[in-house]
Amino acid sequence: MNFLRPVCLLAFGALSCSAVAEERFDFSGPGMATTFRISCYADDKAQAEKAADACFARIAELNQIFTDYDPTSELMRLCAPDAVYPVTVSVPMMDVLTRAVELARLTEGAFDPTCGHLSQLWRRTRRQGKLPPPDRLQSAIAATGWQRITLEPATRQVTLQPGTLLDLGGIAKGYAADECLRLLRQQGLPRAVVQAGGDTAVGDPPPGQKGWEIKIRTFTRQGDEDELTTLILANRAVSTSGDLYQHVEIEGRRYSHILSLKTGLGLTNNIACSVIAPDCTASDALATAMCVLGRKTGARLAAAVPEIEVRFAEVEKP
Repeated sequence: MNFLRPVCLLAFGALSCSAVAEERFDFSGPGMATTFRISCYADDKAQAEKAADACFARIAELNQIFTDYDPTSELMRLCAPDAVYPVTVSVPMMDVLTRAVELARLTEGAFDPTCGHLSQLWRRTRRQGKLPPPDRLQSAIAATGWQRITLEPATRQVTLQPGTLLDLGGIAKGYAADECLRLLRQQGLPRAVVQAGGDTAVGDPPPGQKGWEIKIRTFTRQGDEDELTTLILANRAVSTSGDLYQHVEIEGRRYSHILSLKTGLGLTNNIACSVIAPDCTASDALATAMCVLGRKTGARLAAAVPEIEVRFAEVEKP
């Protein structure tokens, strides 16, 4: 599961000059193969900068834990062939794996953190423009399944079935955004919003407002001509996933960067989905899962979970 390009936009409108002591401050910087944007209200610039610095330091720390591009990361050491299980992991790793397994169970595997072999195979496919050999594809599918993970939260120990390769790209950015909000609150700045590509975590509303204005794409038009819709959110999160921009054409067929774990290949239907959830860890994972499930099944699942709202957009193939 690859990190997604930005599809969720913050509305950076000016506030009215009503009597409020706090001032808005905006920051941005790279992290986890995307751009993190932080907006917060603080008494002064020094307070805001200190909190933002703590957030970007945390993002860098989490990237080193969760990335599958660095063989020395905690994730890759956990999956190493010579790993001796159970392995005691960090608090963030246990937090994310616990949520990942919960969400995999909820989505019946449409989101699955054990898709590492499929992810690597599909990355190679997209680079080479050639479908993987059927035997390698079947081997990667056989090595996928969230039931291959055994967690012992009390001792922070993890056991993986032999040959399991994790990929947390579909949940790590959302977790990082949630962590930034937590740090901002810790620094006394609860009026904040954190955007990480297509994932947005929203804290307390701006002074005198009901919530933050978050603009999301409707996918009714291509590129910059696309229409936007506005959400007013407070203490919620929204993530958008879709295959309308990141895709590859192989042998005359268009494949998304979003994987179907049943076929091991990218989705072939044009679909996008925004998920509003209590936290960004959930919305991040569920947005991609809903695209895999499709409108009918995804809507049925969403209806069974009162805390989430799902908005689908399907566009005819170009």
